[in-house]
Amino acid sequence: MKNISREPLTKRIPFYFVKKYRHSTISQWVILALDILMFVLAFSLTEAFRNGGFDVIPYRGIFVKFIWSLMLTVIFFFAAGSYKGIIRHAGMSDIRKLIFATVAPLLLCWIFNFINNQIPDRIVLTEYLFSYREATMLYLILGVMMIVSRLFMQRVYNEYFRRRRPTVNVVIYGAGAAGIIAYNALHQESNYEYHVEAFIDDDMSKVNQQLNGVPVMRARSVLNPKFIKSKEITQLIIAIPTIRMLHKQAITNKALDLGMTVKAVPHVSMWFNGSFSANQIQDIKIEDLLEREPIKMDNVNIVREVVDKVVLVTGAAGSIGSEICRQLMRYQPKKVIMLDQAESPMYDLQFELKNTYHDQLERMEFVIANVKDKARMEEVFETFHPNLVYHAAAYKHVPFMEENPYEAVYINVFGTRNVADLAIKYGVQKFVMISTDKAVNPTNVMGATKRMAEIYIQSRSTEQTHFVTTRFGNVLGSNGSVIPLFKKQLAAGGPLTVTHKDIIRFFMTIPEACNLVLEAGAMGEGGDIFVFDMGKPVKIYDMAKKMIQLSGRHGIEIKEIGLRPGEKLYEELLATKENTIPTYHPKIMRAQVRKYPLEAIDREYNELWGILEGMDDMKIVAKMKNIVPEFLSNNSIYCKLDTSTPPPQRVE
Repeated sequence: MKNISREPLTKRIPFYFVKKYRHSTISQWVILALDILMFVLAFSLTEAFRNGGFDVIPYRGIFVKFIWSLMLTVIFFFAAGSYKGIIRHAGMSDIRKLIFATVAPLLLCWIFNFINNQIPDRIVLTEYLFSYREATMLYLILGVMMIVSRLFMQRVYNEYFRRRRPTVNVVIYGAGAAGIIAYNALHQESNYEYHVEAFIDDDMSKVNQQLNGVPVMRARSVLNPKFIKSKEITQLIIAIPTIRMLHKQAITNKALDLGMTVKAVPHVSMWFNGSFSANQIQDIKIEDLLEREPIKMDNVNIVREVVDKVVLVTGAAGSIGSEICRQLMRYQPKKVIMLDQAESPMYDLQFELKNTYHDQLERMEFVIANVKDKARMEEVFETFHPNLVYHAAAYKHVPFMEENPYEAVYINVFGTRNVADLAIKYGVQKFVMISTDKAVNPTNVMGATKRMAEIYIQSRSTEQTHFVTTRFGNVLGSNGSVIPLFKKQLAAGGPLTVTHKDIIRFFMTIPEACNLVLEAGAMGEGGDIFVFDMGKPVKIYDMAKKMIQLSGRHGIEIKEIGLRPGEKLYEELLATKENTIPTYHPKIMRAQVRKYPLEAIDREYNELWGILEGMDDMKIVAKMKNIVPEFLSNNSIYCKLDTSTPPPQRVE
């Protein structure tokens, strides 16, 4: 952005005058008086041209001609409302009013003259009427004077009286209807003065043409350092609402590399009341650069699985649980039991869903409960007798769980055991657990507890109750994830903190992940662990750089603070001894994992329960490592358990 510097008018007129009247509007009666004065001047010029000068104007009959033509003109001034507009904001509608106010009396003058020519004694009236030529000259001069005077006053206001606005040079990607709408919206913006330097379009039939005087060019002709620097362009606006995700990402990345900020015109369905203004142009978010083309789902299986069923969702107030609840409501369940121990987030979810699905209130039930409270959970199962269970309740923050293994095991392992055992007792048809990539070759307490939960429910499948695990990586924008953290750090002026420059993670959108959870749950037959195609992993350091670029801010530091206890550089979706086999859905794979004997699992978990009562973190984690041999701590106080004790024995 840059400011245009001009010599202020205040050097030539008193400052108080500018300050006092810069935001005032001229009275409509003053404008009407000025228009009448212009008519007088136009009338005088017309008569002077007719008679060869002002000094030879025959004044006999002039007064009558002046009075009736003035009255006629003023009548049309009132009819058109040409004097009512605010001149500083005058546009085409105001010019149309001026044209009407001058053309209409001109036509009447022609009609009067025509009628007079049909009267035998017309010579009597001729001196009081305009000839065709005189009438045309009069109203042509008047129309030009009125339009020019308004343009002049608008120019004076814009140059000297209007508050100076910072200027922004932009290019618009898309020379179609959305591009024109964006162009017009930018020119109506009051906070900034936008200069559109070029339109970019991939349609070669539009290239080298102009829109509103702005050239339409190819992308490579605009998106290069020479052009951007010469035109001082700071912003690119993508005005193709239906653009493919990969194309949008490529354009954005190119623009960011050139130092521009990037915005986009939203789909027409998101416009306010069907109209569009500049403040609706959206910032490109980091989520837009990480998303993939939408996964197309055939929801027939989900409908068959959910319709007219009682569904229990634990952890319903969390990022994943709440989205599962939203999606379930679309499939006409008999009832959705939303259960969580977090009171405030549950209140927010209740408020949202009751407003969104106000015609389905009887299908929703909100329950405050903790999955580790077996008596309370049994009451829930006995009251509602769910047919399906989606188990999303868990502690998920790696550093916290590394410091609090007691709570991690209590909730993630034995909370899962409580719900799973009750699912069998009360005849639940299917139990779907939300797991994580951190359960694969775990290096931290949280990941190990999720793996232990997987092991437990995998061994519990019966002909009556099918247990299914879904395993995926990070979800964009979930509570406590890196993107909300970076946004807070940016808002505070930085720095953005990354634990390691080379750390990478898989990402998926929350709706995409939850839709795959529902689909995987529908296809599961018991004892399955499904993994999702998460796409390519993303380097967190690169994500931080992109977020700084997207914010348009400069000088924000990225600080490397070191790996946190238990944190991995690289996440995995499969353990080294696991393989996958495809399913009918290309984004869902079935993992082939080793099986654990039921009796051994019960014995080991009962022993862990006994150790848990002692609240000795070292003993708790040591037992976890015994149950999950691949659990090797990283950057943690529990690393010594991997070296100072005999190698743990695999559960057999």
